[in-house]
Amino acid sequence: MTSYQFTLLFLAALALSTALRLWLDLRHLRHVVAHRDHVPAGFAGRIDLADHRKAADYTVAKVRVGLIEILVDTVVLLALTLGGALALIDQSLRGWLDSGYLHGLALFACVGLIGFVIGLPASLYRTFRIEARFGFNKLTWPLWFADLAKGAALTVLVGGPLLLAVLWLMDAMGKYWWLYVWLVWLGFNLLVLFLYPTVIAPLFNKFTPLQDASLKARIEALLERCGFASSGLFVMDGSKRSAHGNAYFTGFGRTKRIVFFDTLLERLAPEEIEAVLAHELGHFRHHHVIKRIVLTGALSLAFLWLLGQLIDQPWFFTGLGVGADGTAMGLLLFSMVLPVFLFPLAPLTSALSRRHEYQADAYAAKQTNAADLIAALVTLYRDNAATLTPDPLHSLFHDSHPPASQRIARLKPS
Repeated sequence: MTSYQFTLLFLAALALSTALRLWLDLRHLRHVVAHRDHVPAGFAGRIDLADHRKAADYTVAKVRVGLIEILVDTVVLLALTLGGALALIDQSLRGWLDSGYLHGLALFACVGLIGFVIGLPASLYRTFRIEARFGFNKLTWPLWFADLAKGAALTVLVGGPLLLAVLWLMDAMGKYWWLYVWLVWLGFNLLVLFLYPTVIAPLFNKFTPLQDASLKARIEALLERCGFASSGLFVMDGSKRSAHGNAYFTGFGRTKRIVFFDTLLERLAPEEIEAVLAHELGHFRHHHVIKRIVLTGALSLAFLWLLGQLIDQPWFFTGLGVGADGTAMGLLLFSMVLPVFLFPLAPLTSALSRRHEYQADAYAAKQTNAADLIAALVTLYRDNAATLTPDPLHSLFHDSHPPASQRIARLKPS
């Protein structure tokens, strides 16, 4: 393949991906607006019209920001690649640093910083305008800055050494470097699964043992029925950032723990909380976490192998507007353009995720009362202002969970 041919292929993929994303968002926006004034029949009497309209308006506000982000992301990607900005950054860094690993780290840092600065206005608008307007945002400016500082520190202290190790392996391990990088990447992700509950998550939130004795007894009985062993039941102070509610289990092996948002405990009855937890345990019973790790591992291996084939091809670099090759530049370019080619395949991963959600729902319906899970879901849809009428095609690409109407219909007795 020549650089000219690859440039045309990249432009075609980018045009297709961008047009598809814009079209799907516009479909979604029109569909939600068209159904704004009518509560779906399956939710009549459970969710009133005012709440349904709020969910529609909340969705529309987010989609409009998303449309702008799609256009901005496309322009930035073109500017960095074919526009020559990435080549200019690389040349400027070479004037200060040699072509070694420090140069590679600086290159990633510069591009990451550019992406952060460009995406900051939309992020702030979403948090402090949209979320605040609909009564969800609880985040203060001091807490926002604290989160930013902690996130940056984690990126430098954890991401920096990981990236350095990857770049070294790419240089030192010869033809099959991609296999060694994959092993390190896989090990790193497994380590994060172990450390996240007890080391990383507490940096951002406070976790306290569940104090409600009756609820704790109910949950422990459920865990015993399901054969699930955890290191404890914890309540997370999610309300200090958002009014949204959720529950999840996290960790791996002995570090598994069950976490409830404090906002969730305030909204649901004990039997509904039990049903929500049973759904999460359904993921554990069906080994969804293991299956996702295996799938992610297989895909990452395939992508690294592909990068291994591309990184020695001059047309890969020149076709994307970069004259200088090298491991850092190759890895950076690959990570930037891969999503462009993968987006049309999004329904495949979405379908797998939805299948897992249906299985977890079915498991919860066997372990608890299906009516309690339905009641909990309806409350969560209402309180989180989740639209009940997503565009089906948009949902097929973007939603990891089935639409509300389909999910509730499957839980109702036949």
